[in-house]
Amino acid sequence: MRPLQELDLDRLSRCAVVFTDIDDTLTTDGQLPAAAYAALERLAQAGLKVVPITGRPAGWCDMIARLWPVAGIVGENGALYFSYDRAARVMRQKFFASATERRANRAKLDALRDRILAEVPGAGIASDQLYREADLAIDFCEDVPPLPDDQVQRILDLFAEAGAVAKLSSIHVNGWFGDYDKLSMTRLFASDVLGLDIDAARDRVVFVGDSPNDGPMFRFFPLSCGVANVREFTPGSFAPPAFVAPSVGGAGFVEVADRILAARELANV
Repeated sequence: MRPLQELDLDRLSRCAVVFTDIDDTLTTDGQLPAAAYAALERLAQAGLKVVPITGRPAGWCDMIARLWPVAGIVGENGALYFSYDRAARVMRQKFFASATERRANRAKLDALRDRILAEVPGAGIASDQLYREADLAIDFCEDVPPLPDDQVQRILDLFAEAGAVAKLSSIHVNGWFGDYDKLSMTRLFASDVLGLDIDAARDRVVFVGDSPNDGPMFRFFPLSCGVANVREFTPGSFAPPAFVAPSVGGAGFVEVADRILAARELANV
């Protein structure tokens, strides 16, 4: 991971889209700082398409798509996207799985939930689980006392033993049934909503994240950036970002946004 200051301004001036994680990337200590939200707004006002790519639930995604200065949102680690057409007052939604598939997967996840809670004392169900459509979020430090690393690994192992995909974020282990991740749904969103082929235009995209579930995005985008707390995760356990900001959480996101905007100003974009 190279320092953010080494991210070439000429390359950065061609950025048209900013994808960003939310928890511990836009937020700091569980809250969204005014400066980070203002950075989203400044990017949007400069003509960039801003899209959160998060593990948070569908219920949150509806609110964020409606109220934040964003072009849409990918949620539940790639299970869905929402995009609100403000002119038509219509919410566009896409899910990776059909309603029938989601109901069948939910039954399997409910059984897995019970097993995880029985075998990993201290683990909890994420408080936002009620608003989820496609995954199971196990809380290991957000609203419960932090679990030791071996117990977090046990949660990951139990998902794997059940044939589920599991991803580690800074606060939850998210598990689901289905062959998708943040990148696969981001590709669909970019094509459907932005009219952008990210495979052909990956050099025009900046992604900002902080944790292992961002690994597919870090690996794919050459201009991927981590906020400083990405350094807290074990090196080699996931694909790291190409660049890293000096500060953690929302302050790190502001630093990335400032550099993007400075590059555009120098290039008179």
